[in-house]
Parts: sequence; C-alpha cells; structure tokens
Amino acid sequence: MSVQYRYRAATAEGRVVEGVMQAPSRQTVVDGLRRQQLFPVAVDEAVVVNVAKSGKRLGRGAAVTLWTRNAATLISAGVPVDRMLAFTAQHAAHEGLAEAVKQVRRSVQAGSGLADALAKEPRYFDSLFVAMVAAGESSGALDVVFEQLSRQLEESAELTSQVRSALLYPALMAVVACVGIGVLLGFVIPRFAAVLSDIGGTLPLSARLLLGASAVISGGWWLWLILIAGAVYAARSAWERPDIRRRVHAARLSWPYLGDLELKYSTARFARTLGLLLKSAVPALPAIKIARSSASNIIVQENIDRAAAALTEGSALASALTGVLPPLALQMLAVGEESGRLDELCLRIADTYDGEVRRAMRTAVTLIEPALILTFGALVGFVALAMLQAIYGIDIKTF
Repeated sequence: MSVQYRYRAATAEGRVVEGVMQAPSRQTVVDGLRRQQLFPVAVDEAVVVNVAKSGKRLGRGAAVTLWTRNAATLISAGVPVDRMLAFTAQHAAHEGLAEAVKQVRRSVQAGSGLADALAKEPRYFDSLFVAMVAAGESSGALDVVFEQLSRQLEESAELTSQVRSALLYPALMAVVACVGIGVLLGFVIPRFAAVLSDIGGTLPLSARLLLGASAVISGGWWLWLILIAGAVYAARSAWERPDIRRRVHAARLSWPYLGDLELKYSTARFARTLGLLLKSAVPALPAIKIARSSASNIIVQENIDRAAAALTEGSALASALTGVLPPLALQMLAVGEESGRLDELCLRIADTYDGEVRRAMRTAVTLIEPALILTFGALVGFVALAMLQAIYGIDIKTF
C-alpha cells in the first residue's frame, strides 16, 4: 500500500527543496531522491509532519541529535552555514533549540564564528561540541566534524536507550510487586488480624511476624511518608555537597561488578570523545582536558586531570593514565602513540568497552528478572503460608 511522504532534500548546489511523494515505504522515497541526485534531509509521512509542526516534539537531547544530523547532511551537500542555520531553526524539533539556533544565526550574521556563536548557547551545545566545531572551522573540515558529532550523539543516545529499555521491565515488575505486597500488608492482613484476635489462641511465628509487619505499615503510614520525604530531602542535600558526591563516586568504583562496569563505561565515553577530538585536529593536551568531562565518574575525572599534568611534563599518555583506565585500554593507547594512530585506537577502545557494557547489561537483566520473580514470589508465598498456618492453627473448640 502506498503512503504519502513529505520530504526535504538538498541539491548538489546547496539549494533545499521540499515536496511530496507517493511510495510504499520511506526507503523507497530515499532511493528515489538519490537517483535524482538529491540529498535527503528528512522524509516523514505527510500526516506526521503536519501534526509535528505544532510546538515541541522531542526532548532536548534527542532534538540536538536530530539537529546535528540535519546540519551534517546539509553542510556535506555544500549548503552555506547561514542557510543551514535558517533551515534547521525553522524545522527544529524543540522550541528552545529552535530559538537557540536562531540566536546562533544572528551571531554568525554579525560576524561571529560558528563555534563562538554555539558557545553562547551552553544549554544545547556543550564544550565538546563547541571545541570540535572550532577545530572543523580552523581546518576547513566542518562537514567531517558535524558527521562525527552526529555519529557520537546517535551512538550515545542508542546506548542510553538500550540501558533504559533493559531496566524498564525489572523496574516495572518491582513496582507492581511492591504495590501488591503493600496492599496485602496495609489492607488485607489488618482485617485478617481482627478476625484472629476475636477468635483468640496462639499464633505461629510466621503469622506473628506478618501481623507485626502489617501493624508497622498500616498503623503508622503517615510516619513512613514523613520519614521517606525526609530521607529524600537529606539525600538530595547531601548530594549537592562536592565531598559527599566524591565519596559516593569513589565507593561506586570499589563495588564488585558494578564498579568494573562503571569504569568501562567512563573509559568508553572518555576514549570516544578523545578520539573524535584528535581526529578533528585538536592537540592532545587540550583534547584530554575537554574529554575528561565526558567521563561519568568524578574520581576518573580527577585522575585524568593528573594525567594531563603529567603529560605537560613530557610523560607518555599511556603511562600517565596508568591506574586510571583498564589495562587493555592502556595497551591500545600505547600502541596508538607508537604508531601515530592514537585517534583511531581511541575510537577502537570506545567500541570495545561500549560492547562490553552492552553485553554486561544484557547479562544483568537476564539475571535480574528471574531473581525478582523468585524474591517477590517468596514474599507472596510467605504471606500465604503465614495466613494458612494461622487458620489451620485455630483451636476448633473456640467456635
């Protein structure tokens, strides 16, 4: 069945064209545009595009990723920067981003460089983004830089999406099980306890434990709410203190399994950012100082700062990062320095550890699901067993 698609594409001369095409799939439209020597920028079902024109459609991160991909496509097609900014601002998928891009265009028209204009909008374009664009402007490879940026943002978004998807089902299962047990302890068990108190007799230990837990939850629920709210407030206040946050980050690295996973995740982000900066012709020392912010752990960031200081004294990068990154990453960095392919090896390190993080997450989710089922099944089974023991333990002579 054919569907009507609305497309935006760029010609080889840099002119942007729009139109509508009837086709059975989006890929068919893309292939047809390429046969016409057009570079597809966006291809969507016509009804979706019309609905999407009303205000904000995507989150900030997703909108910046889409904007970067569209900018890379237009610049690669030879579209001037001013026209690229005008087009992407008009079709941005986020109201705030659209206004930010318009402001960037005004700064560029006033004579500012693209990187300097982007730096004035830190809410949407971080220091890494600005540094790579500045390197692209100075080297005349702005199209390559935007392509690299779009790939990095897409890969980061894909990894984040995979982690969230992997944790969604266990989290949902935990919430449902907790609500079910809370209903049992808060509403069902108190009524059951009233019946048992009227009958009298000695209850088994399991039933007494169950009734005690029910009394704690149902009798002082408002106190629990106050305690939970106070704990949340105290945790947020403590997290704002740099010393507390640093201790937590240091402790996380020492946790079994999770600490190793966090180190690999930080290594992947740092190595990918460093590789992209080096590939964009940013010198090694500024690249390291910029890339350190991409590491998610404060302790790793501090160690990278010390490595950067050692690098200024003439130390090799691999030896300066000894004890900071995993051994495999250090070995690959050493090979990259010796062979002059440091940027390539950094990206290979990132791919390696990204793959390990994904595999570890899949394995963890595979183990978490049956563990949650067994745990909550055991809790529900205990509740049922305690109730049955209490019923069967009732002395028939009391009736």
